[in-house]
Amino acid sequence: MQQHPPPARIVLAFAGIYVIWGTTFFAIALVIRTIPPFLSGAVRFALAGGLMYLWLRMRHARPLAGLHIAGAILCGVLLTGMGNGFVIWSQQGLPSGVAALFVGAMPVSVLLMDWLFFSRRTPRLQAVLGCTVGLAGVVVLAVYTESLAGSARPVYVASVLLAQLAWALGTMLQRRFVRADQVVAFSCVQMLSGAAFQGLMGLLDREWVGFSPAQVSPLSLLALTYLIAIGSIVAVNCYSFLVAHVPAQQVTTYALVNPVIALLLGTLVLHERFSGAALLASVLVIAGVALVLYQGPPRRPAGRAA
Repeated sequence: MQQHPPPARIVLAFAGIYVIWGTTFFAIALVIRTIPPFLSGAVRFALAGGLMYLWLRMRHARPLAGLHIAGAILCGVLLTGMGNGFVIWSQQGLPSGVAALFVGAMPVSVLLMDWLFFSRRTPRLQAVLGCTVGLAGVVVLAVYTESLAGSARPVYVASVLLAQLAWALGTMLQRRFVRADQVVAFSCVQMLSGAAFQGLMGLLDREWVGFSPAQVSPLSLLALTYLIAIGSIVAVNCYSFLVAHVPAQQVTTYALVNPVIALLLGTLVLHERFSGAALLASVLVIAGVALVLYQGPPRRPAGRAA
């Protein structure tokens, strides 16, 4: 049986994904000003994963021994590959706050996937109401994307929605493949496989055409460094640690906080639009997610020991 980690460690891990991932949408917006989206993601996770492997290798002769490599690669493609890569790509045409709101509805997708494909437990009435409200917020975002983002094409909306679904699926699958004592090694393989996927997408998208490293601005480079060190090495390990110790639906509570931080940074620093439609969508998404997540303690099956 896995030992429960100290509560303080869990609190710090939650604080990490709450605050750090709320700022990554802002950092991504700065990076892709002068670096192609998939290329930036590939570099980010290749360097972060490589540094983590070197650290593991210094501590253990065989750092990946016993790891479910295929599962780590699959989760890496879903999480850091598709989940992160398609969000980065979508931010070419979506404000960072709007992209964060789309991703913020992810706990709704987690609940629906858990119901349909994993535990097959029928959700409570409150959860069904939360799904309805949250999805209504996503619909508002999709319908009013043009007014929120100017001339955004539907493909950017489709990209961020696909990213959200991939991240939700990866979250549900990850608990099957990682043990608590393998979190760092699992995150390392996950990031390297995600980097490979984003690199392949960059090739298919022909991002190298017309790109020169000389055009990268110091601000984009600084933001990319932040994403590598803090957004990847620190936050991804916090996330993997929580997924290994805490129920998936509790882990996804960061979705309540990240959009708020992203919207504030986008509006105040990047001067992104924040209209009545954005406010309505924000309220619906956050309220729906809150209803999904805060349902009280789960019912214990009869006759099961506490």
